[in-house]
Amino acid sequence: MNEENEIIDDQQDALKKVTGMYKDWFLDYASYVILERAVPAIADGLKPVQRRILHSMKDLDDGRYNKVANIVGHTMQYHPHGDASIGDAMVQIGQKELLIDMQGNWGNLLTGDGAAASRYIEARLSKFALEVIFSPKITDWQLSYDGRKKEPIHLPVKFPLLLAQGAEGIAVGLSTKILPHNFNELLEASILHLKGKKFTLFPDFQTGGIVDVQGYNDGNRGGRVRVRAKIAQRDKNTLVISEIPFSTNTTSLIESIIKANEKGKIKIKKIEDNTSSEVEILVHLPGDISPDKTIDALYAFTACETSISPLGCVIIDNKPHFVGVSEMLKISTDHTVQLLKMELEVHLGELEDQWHYASLERIFIEHKIYRDIETSETWEEVLAAIDEGLKPHIAHLKRKVVEEDLVRLTEIRIKRISKFDQDKAQQKIEALEGDIEEVKNNLNHLIDYAIRYFTHLKKTYGEGKERCSEIRLFDDVDAKKVVVRNQKLYMNREEGFIGTSLRKDEMVCECSDIDDIIVFTQDGKMQVVKVDSKVFVGKHIIHAAVFKKKDSRTIYNMIYRDGKSGASFIKRFAVTGITREKIYDLTQGKAQSEILYFSANPNGEAETVTITLRSSGAIKKLKWDLDFADLQIKGRAVRGNTVTKYGIKKVELKEKGVSTLKPRKIWFDDSIRRLNLDSRGQLLGAFKGDDKLLIATQGTLRAVTPDLNLHFDDHVVYLEKWIPEKPITAVYFDAEKERYFLKRFCLETTDKEDSFMKEGGELLFITFEWRPILEITFEKPRGKNPLPPLEINAEEFIAVKGFKALGNQLTDKKIKSVQLKEALPYEMPEELDLHDIEVQEEAITGADNSQMSLEF
Repeated sequence: MNEENEIIDDQQDALKKVTGMYKDWFLDYASYVILERAVPAIADGLKPVQRRILHSMKDLDDGRYNKVANIVGHTMQYHPHGDASIGDAMVQIGQKELLIDMQGNWGNLLTGDGAAASRYIEARLSKFALEVIFSPKITDWQLSYDGRKKEPIHLPVKFPLLLAQGAEGIAVGLSTKILPHNFNELLEASILHLKGKKFTLFPDFQTGGIVDVQGYNDGNRGGRVRVRAKIAQRDKNTLVISEIPFSTNTTSLIESIIKANEKGKIKIKKIEDNTSSEVEILVHLPGDISPDKTIDALYAFTACETSISPLGCVIIDNKPHFVGVSEMLKISTDHTVQLLKMELEVHLGELEDQWHYASLERIFIEHKIYRDIETSETWEEVLAAIDEGLKPHIAHLKRKVVEEDLVRLTEIRIKRISKFDQDKAQQKIEALEGDIEEVKNNLNHLIDYAIRYFTHLKKTYGEGKERCSEIRLFDDVDAKKVVVRNQKLYMNREEGFIGTSLRKDEMVCECSDIDDIIVFTQDGKMQVVKVDSKVFVGKHIIHAAVFKKKDSRTIYNMIYRDGKSGASFIKRFAVTGITREKIYDLTQGKAQSEILYFSANPNGEAETVTITLRSSGAIKKLKWDLDFADLQIKGRAVRGNTVTKYGIKKVELKEKGVSTLKPRKIWFDDSIRRLNLDSRGQLLGAFKGDDKLLIATQGTLRAVTPDLNLHFDDHVVYLEKWIPEKPITAVYFDAEKERYFLKRFCLETTDKEDSFMKEGGELLFITFEWRPILEITFEKPRGKNPLPPLEINAEEFIAVKGFKALGNQLTDKKIKSVQLKEALPYEMPEELDLHDIEVQEEAITGADNSQMSLEF
C-alpha cells in the first residue's frame, strides 16, 4: 500500500502545466520571426537573410562572377534555413538592380517570369555595393548560429538602402510594407536634411506607371497610394499599355482584363502581349466601343489601377517601431554621418601610425642608430640601444615609442638602409601630414564632408536612375458611367414589372448589372431601383430609363391632374439625388391623381403641347397651346403652375422644342489632364450641343464633341473651343524639299485625327490666333555675320488655303526659333443671346460666344 502511494506521489510530481510553456514558446517564436525573418533593421535596411547573402558575396568576391548556387551554399554557413529561401531572397535583391551585377536569366519583373535555376545564373557585387555596403574596420561582429563563423550584426550601409529597395514582410502579429523610392531623390533628400531644410519623399516603382500620392501620409499607417498603368490610344480601335502598376505583371494584368471582359464590365476584341524589355500590351476594341470610356473602364474594373497601403515597420534597438519614411531617411542619414566619422577616425589613426613609423625610420637611418646595436649581445640589449639612440630625436613625435616600434626598426633590411633617400623620406612625411590635416578638416566639418559624399554618390551612380513613375493626381472613375451596357432592360407596362429576364415584353434600353433604373408610373409615383432579373415597380409604367446620379441635365416635363376631378398642373423638374427603392409622389398626394402628359428630355428640351378640354357649356375656349419653355425648372416636390380647373380631355405634342439650358462652361485640369465642370484649371469656353473641342498635337488636329471621359496624353500641345472659320497658322520644315513653309488653313473634318504636314515633316510653330505676326530668328551661318530676325504678317504673307496645302515657302536658311510677336485685333461677329434658364450641369453640351484656349 505504501509502495502504491509513493508511485502516485511520484507521478503527481512529474506532471507539469503547459500554459506557461506555451506562452513563453509563442513569444520566443514571435520575437524570432519579427527580428530574424520578416522585418528589416533600420541600421542597414536589411533582413538577416539579405545581410548574410551580401556578407557571403563579399567573402567570395574576387571581381569575377560566381555561380549563384555557390553563393547560396556559402550563405548557408550563416543562415540556418534552406537553400530555396536564400535563392529567392537573392533573386529579389538582384532584380532591384542596385547591389548585385547579374549574369544569366534572372527573371523578368514585368512579365512575372521566374529566374533560371541557381546553377545556371551568376552574380557579383556591384561597384555601388562595394563602396557603400562594406567597411570591415567599423563593423560589429557576432558568431554565426553554429559558432564556427563570424558574421556582421549590421552592415555599415552609408546610404538609405531601405527606402531605395523597399521592404515587405509578414511576421507574427504585425507586418511591414515600405515602398521603394527613387535613388537620386533619396540622395537629394539626405543632402537637404543635412542642410537643415525640409524635404518630401514619394514612392517610385521600377515598373513605372502613374502614381497618385495624395494619401501617402509619409508612408505611415492609414496612408494609401493609387497606381495606374500608362494607357494610350494608338488609333480608334487600339489601346496600348506601356507601363504597369507596382505589384502587378503583364500576366496578372492581362488575366484581370480578360476576366472583366468575360463578366461584361468591358468589351474588347482581343489582347496581345508584346512585352520584352519594355511593356507593350495591345488591347483591340470593337468598332462601336469608345476608347476613352474603355480606358476609364480598365481603371475601374481591372488591375490597371491598384491601391497600395504602406506600413513602415522597422527594427530599432531590437524592437519593432512604426516610422514614417521621412523619419527613416533622417535616421539613415544621421547614421551615415556617424559611420563616415568612424571611418575618418580609423583612417586618421592609420595615417598617424604611418607618419610615426616613417619619422622613426628616418631618425633611425639618418642618425645611424643601427650602428649602436653592433656591440649588443642579447635581444634586450639591442632594443635598449635603439631606444637610447632615439631619445635625443623624438621630441616632435605625437606619441611615445613602444617596443613594437623598436622591433619594426630591427626588421629594416640593409638594402633599404643603403639606398635611403633623405628627400624622398621627407616628401613622404609631408604627404602624410597633408593627408592627416585633410582628414582632421573633414572631421571638423563632418556635415560638409557628408554632403560631398552624398553628392559623389549621385554623380557617380545616379545616371540612368531617373524617376520611373509619373506623379499625377487621379480623377475618380464613376464605374456606372464607363461600364459596358452588357444587358438589355425590358418592361411590362400594364403589370408593372421591369427586368433583364422579361424578353417577351417591351425593350427599354441597354444597361449594365450595376446600373440603377428610374421609373415613373401613371399615378404620379417615381422610384429608383437596382437592375435585376425581375422587379415590381407599380402598375401602368409610363417611363423607365437608366438613372444617372447628380444628372441635372435631364429635365422631366409633366402635366398631372390633382385627384379624381381636381385642377391640372404643369411642372418641370430634374432628379439629381434619391434614396433607392423609396417611392416619391410627384403629385400633391390625393387619391386617383393621374399624369396626363410626361416627357423626359436629356438636354433640357422644352416642347409645345396642345391642351383639349372636355366639352362644357360654361367653357368658351376648349383648346389652346402651352409651351414648356415658359415654365421655370424647379424641384420635383413643387406643386407646379395651374393649367386649368376644368377637366382635360387630352394633351397632344404639337412641336418638339430645343434646349432651354445655358451653354455650359468647361475647364481643363492639367494636373489630371481631364475636362471638368467644377472650375478647376483653365477655362476652355462655354459649349452648346453642336460645339466641338479642337485638339492639337505635334502635326495633327482633330475636333471632337467635348466629353468628360476624354483622355489627353502628353502629346497634346493645345486645346480650345473650335471655330470652323478660324484659320490656323503653322511653320514647318519639309524634309523632301528641304525648305521651311508657312501655311494658313482651316480644319475641314471633325472627329478624325489628321496631319496637316507631309510625312517626315517637322513642326516648328503653330498658333491659333486670328491675325498673328511672327518673329523668326535664324541660326548663325558659319564664318558669317548673324542674319537679322524676320518679321512676317501671316495674313498678308499667305491666304487661307486647304488643309493639305503645302503653303508658301518661307526660307531656305536654317531657322533657330519662331515666336508670336503680336496678335492683331479681330472682332468676332456678335450672336443674339438666347433667353436661357440657369441649371447646374454635369454632362457636356452647349456653348456661348466666348472663346477660351489652353496651350501646354
